[in-house]
Amino acid sequence: MRIGLVGLAFTGLLSLHGHVAAETVIVFAAASLKEAFDENAKAYRARTGDRVVVSYAASSALARQIEAGAPADIFVSADLDWMDYLEQRRLIKASTRENLLRNRLVLVAPSGSKVSVNVAPGFPLARLLGNDRLAMADPDTVPAGKYGKAALESLGVWKDVRARVAAAENVRAALVLVSRGEAPFGVVYRTDAAADSRVKVVGTFPENAHPPIIYPIAVTASGKPAAELFLRWLGMPAAGAIFQKHGFDPGPRRSMSELR
Repeated sequence: MRIGLVGLAFTGLLSLHGHVAAETVIVFAAASLKEAFDENAKAYRARTGDRVVVSYAASSALARQIEAGAPADIFVSADLDWMDYLEQRRLIKASTRENLLRNRLVLVAPSGSKVSVNVAPGFPLARLLGNDRLAMADPDTVPAGKYGKAALESLGVWKDVRARVAAAENVRAALVLVSRGEAPFGVVYRTDAAADSRVKVVGTFPENAHPPIIYPIAVTASGKPAAELFLRWLGMPAAGAIFQKHGFDPGPRRSMSELR
């Protein structure tokens, strides 16, 4: 039987932690999680003594590194597909898998931009771009890019802009193209926009224009016991407050009565 993420008292976590020596937990996390996970790792170490080291990259790259034998204890993906990929290969402990967070997709521009965009069916993105390029994470493999492509297809504008996409290796790399003024617009997560004062949100994509943006989390097949304790911490109110501060919404999780 597995204890879900929701509703655990922190005293229980400390009790469990008392049975093991302080350890280092290695987390492979989607690039868009950086600020929130860095803060949670610091808070967790202050309370338990365990050190959490987080490696950030595109979910696709991280999943393939785990498949190749990289020593990760926890994987956090920015979409369900790459977690499914590892689960199908038995590279995660399926009983620990939870939907941790949700996010929104936005259109950003450099902070000095005066443009405001109504992101709706047929909106004139190609005209707004002119001869410039649209910064996105790789729409073929990276979750943020896949969500962005799905949204632009749904809104009927992908065909007009796909040849002008500047495909970046992850969503933060796409964000940098906009913040440096190398692209006039970019498709990123709401939380990415909040993390960089050099960009501003000029439009928000309708949630029904793309699949739900869900961040699943799981302990890897080789993950150490301390990894499950950190995973539980991430479902507690203190961790949730940190995620909320950085713009994330709680994921659609099971209740405590839905134990596997």
